[in-house]
Amino acid sequence: MTELLSNHLLSVILWLPLVGALAIALIPKRLEQQAKVAGLFVALATFVLSLGILQRFDDAEAGFQLVERSAWLPAWGVSYALGIDGISLWLTLLTTFLTPLVLLSAWNSVHKHVNSYIVAMLALEFGMIGSFLATDLLLFYVFFELMLVPMYLIIGVWGGPRRIYAAIKFFLFTIAGSLLMLVAILYLVFVIKGGSGAPTFNIVDLYGLAIPMKTQALLFFAFTLAFAIKVPLFPFHTWLPDAHVEAPTGGSIILAGVLLKLGTYGFLRFVLPFFPEATYKYAPVLAVLSVIGIIYGALVAWVQPDMKKLVAYSSVSHLGFCVLGIFAVTQTSIEGSILQMVSHGLSTGALFLLVGVIYDRRHTRMLADFGGLAKSMPVYATIFVIVALSSAGLPGLNGFVGEFLILTGSFKTLPWYAVVAASGVILAALYLLWLVQRVFFGPLDKDENKGLPDMQWNELAAVVPLLVFIVWIGVYPNTFLKKMEPSVRQLLTTVEDHHAAIGKLAVTEPDAPAANPVDGVSR
Repeated sequence: MTELLSNHLLSVILWLPLVGALAIALIPKRLEQQAKVAGLFVALATFVLSLGILQRFDDAEAGFQLVERSAWLPAWGVSYALGIDGISLWLTLLTTFLTPLVLLSAWNSVHKHVNSYIVAMLALEFGMIGSFLATDLLLFYVFFELMLVPMYLIIGVWGGPRRIYAAIKFFLFTIAGSLLMLVAILYLVFVIKGGSGAPTFNIVDLYGLAIPMKTQALLFFAFTLAFAIKVPLFPFHTWLPDAHVEAPTGGSIILAGVLLKLGTYGFLRFVLPFFPEATYKYAPVLAVLSVIGIIYGALVAWVQPDMKKLVAYSSVSHLGFCVLGIFAVTQTSIEGSILQMVSHGLSTGALFLLVGVIYDRRHTRMLADFGGLAKSMPVYATIFVIVALSSAGLPGLNGFVGEFLILTGSFKTLPWYAVVAASGVILAALYLLWLVQRVFFGPLDKDENKGLPDMQWNELAAVVPLLVFIVWIGVYPNTFLKKMEPSVRQLLTTVEDHHAAIGKLAVTEPDAPAANPVDGVSR
């Protein structure tokens, strides 16, 4: 067992949730309590094992670590290849961290097909971890698509009244972009890479290929569309509010906490290093869309009468910051984007969990149905206010650090975009404080709200770990930043080197952001 963990730690972490899901699927339906315990045990074991990555992770190493590789389809250049670096490290740990909290929060709130719900959640965790760990492009695509099935079922079976519509819309939007990306993957590997040697799906081998600009632009937009839908980036966001509103609480937590990050992760892992020339040329286009998303998402969230829909639109706004930071193409902005992905997963995951807590008691999420809850549910109110302030970017909490780094780094290459995007921070404070004021303060004048029980043990056990990291990132972010810095620097070096090699340095592009050599490469 020790040898297995030593040589194949990533594979153990990847496959344990799926093995656990298959085992729980065999538990008789009547044994729901046993299935809950087993599911929580598997998720916690996966998280504990994933902490071993931190012990073995070399902070000074930029490339993939703990690499595992085995031939899968050798004739086609496909392999079972896993690895982790500073870009995927915290997103992988975020996945293993949130999954047991989701199962714990749903302990008393999921009442139908309980065993199947746990199986779907663990299968979803398998797909998410695989997407972050895969270093073979086709293997990534397989995991990227596999996630659709359990998420579709989670929304469609355990969701709200319009769950079927929301599930189908989620599936169709995502699959449309993914299939276009598959065509681009096959062209990239078999036509471009295969034209100069043996085809390979190894990610590192595909970095910096000599691709004509017209072809590069087409491939850039094929990949970008798939990831823009997943983020979702304006105007491809319309599936998200429906999915969030109809999904059960656990589905919303995982959707906001992890699934959306696969879009921003895809930009960093594939789009920037595969297509550096197109990245610089079309960065302003992505920056415009991200700034529109920041402002639009915040304004629409401000007028929502439904708490869950308000939080859903806030995700459109917050993730717009992440996309802006990525396409500003500086060390500071990209590190801020990665940190903001993690922070958003913690804060927004906690907000969805807390909205689910009050929905379980009142079976309504309408702001007009509440008021004065700070008097009847003081513990719940205190936690909610802390989480809302973290999402609004209060200094000392996690949301501030990521947005500050994004705006600081983006100002060096996209100054006017950064200035406009900064208004999103103000708007976030407005709609979140408006939410807090409507729900928790004012008169407690509705009889239904007077006798509400405060938070239960499982709800506190699920939200307190989130609070710990919300404060930790806000107070000491270098714990997280120092592990991602070498990988981000290597990514920028790869982009800059290949961009310069074809004779078009970023500083000479009239319509692209100029790279800052100090901030972008040699910091």
